[in-house]
Amino acid sequence: MGSEEKVMGIAQLLHFQTLVTTGALFLGIIAVQLFSSEAGYDSLLITFIIACLALGLLIYSADFFIEGAKGLARRGGLPEVVIGLTIVSIGTSLPEILVTTTAASDVAVKPEVADFAIGGILGSIFVQITLVMGIVVVNKGLKIRESWLKRDGLIMLLSVLILTFFLLTEHTLERWESMILVTLYIVYISWLLTNRKEIQLEESLEDDVGVRGSNWSVAAYFIMVVCGLAFAVFAAHHLVEQARLIAIELNVPHAIVGTTVSGIGTSLPELTIALMAARRSQGVAIGTLIGSNITDPLLSIGLAGLVHPLPITDAGYEQIVYLIIPFTILGCFVALLMMRTSYEFKKWEGYTLIALYLCFLIALTAYNRSWIAF
Repeated sequence: MGSEEKVMGIAQLLHFQTLVTTGALFLGIIAVQLFSSEAGYDSLLITFIIACLALGLLIYSADFFIEGAKGLARRGGLPEVVIGLTIVSIGTSLPEILVTTTAASDVAVKPEVADFAIGGILGSIFVQITLVMGIVVVNKGLKIRESWLKRDGLIMLLSVLILTFFLLTEHTLERWESMILVTLYIVYISWLLTNRKEIQLEESLEDDVGVRGSNWSVAAYFIMVVCGLAFAVFAAHHLVEQARLIAIELNVPHAIVGTTVSGIGTSLPELTIALMAARRSQGVAIGTLIGSNITDPLLSIGLAGLVHPLPITDAGYEQIVYLIIPFTILGCFVALLMMRTSYEFKKWEGYTLIALYLCFLIALTAYNRSWIAF
């Protein structure tokens, strides 16, 4: 039946809802900017509107890219499990990659942007392992495959700890340290590709919703990849700039903005895929989130550090070192511990993870208002 399905081409792609929505968001950003410059009207409201449109464009363009990348991978004959752990993982982390690398290019001129990049990556990891995973678990309790926990779960934790070690040594992520992170990720992906057949048999990922999709032509998939990436780069630049302006206007530390606004926004692709996967296949949702949380602390921040070393500024030091990093590590430990208990995620554990994220927001707010000090 699947082989007899009609292949859709470029003509059908022009009416594809995701492409239409992506184009509308792009034109919306341009229109608001033109209105603001022509009318000479510049306010926090305009900045917030552009930031929301950029965030929406980033999410939709990343989804567009993921669809194309998965399709090209399927056409290339890669096993679905490997596509899910590589293409989908990188694709869902594309917003984080673009936001951090875009921010890193401005570090020389605006040192405080490094706090945004570091806070954004750590925040994304924490959001995914607590809030996003908590929502997925509350929506549907999950059984955990032992292999997911022992292999990918351990690699996720080690990745976060290695990144933390690099950040705490001289409080800067140097280029050579970034190279190590990227190299470790390449080794991990190479290992997956080399052992793809064994992993496929071990995991038995039938009905992997993260990799199945519409039946498009190779040309259509290629356009999805190119257009998705182009729109995502455009959106990432505007999101970083508008978030920075909002932080300045509200006197909010960049690390906090990166951890909350960017962290939640760029994690929406993972949330969507995980929720869809949880309905059809136990454990696939957990694997999706863990895979993304390996990509972020190794590839996403590693690429940003290669663009420019990322020093933690004095203004962002306390928030990052005393709040964001400890909560991120705690979130990883708590999530993995819950997975280990009977290899099952119960709904009350999902509520616990969500509560942990709320505690994190309360702590950030308390520190920002000088209710607590370090």
